[in-house]
Amino acid sequence: MGWLWAIIVGFVLGLIAKAIIPGKQHSPLWLTTIFGMLGAIAGNALARAFGVDATSGIDWSRHAFQLIAAVVIVLVGDMLYMATLGRNKQRT
Repeated sequence: MGWLWAIIVGFVLGLIAKAIIPGKQHSPLWLTTIFGMLGAIAGNALARAFGVDATSGIDWSRHAFQLIAAVVIVLVGDMLYMATLGRNKQRT
């Protein structure tokens, strides 16, 4: 069940990150989901490093760290995608 939640959270974070980033992102949905999952993991690590990983109630600060990390990872991941595989797709 933990993997299912990781996929769902990664999917949602990836889509929100794509909506925040200006312009069009060319990475496929499955890759955006993986980027979102990585953002959630990195955001949790950052929240733990700043000491805000366990608070009473909803962990808004942890979610903010997750979203910021997801935006950065989706942005960098999409640039890498376009630099490698995306160029081939533009030619066809």
